[in-house]
Amino acid sequence: MTRPILATNNIHPSIQKVVAETHQDIIVEVQTAVTNNDIVVVGMAQNPAPKRARKALDEINLDYTYLEYGSYFILGRRRNALKMLSVWPTFPMIFVKGSLIGGSSDLRALIESAELGSMINWSALN
Repeated sequence: MTRPILATNNIHPSIQKVVAETHQDIIVEVQTAVTNNDIVVVGMAQNPAPKRARKALDEINLDYTYLEYGSYFILGRRRNALKMLSVWPTFPMIFVKGSLIGGSSDLRALIESAELGSMINWSALN
């Protein structure tokens, strides 16, 4: 799957640095967490979907890292950098073993099918 993005030569040189560096800190933080942890949930306050995902993981006693960026009222532009990175339109963004698996309903489906257990080599889910 590829998603079209503007090629660098289609971005004026005077703004290329802005495009490359805008909210780079949040992107690096998430990438580092995804690299260093088996399960990462990226969410935002006041959104019930990240809470459902965390509850599902808590119910099966799986450790995860949770990163929260703002709420409906703040940090929306910073969260957009993550949406552009992952091309996932909503929160939470859930990563398992470095791969984006989707949101809370996608996580629940992987738990129910026992596929999550095989993804992380954990037989207690089966």
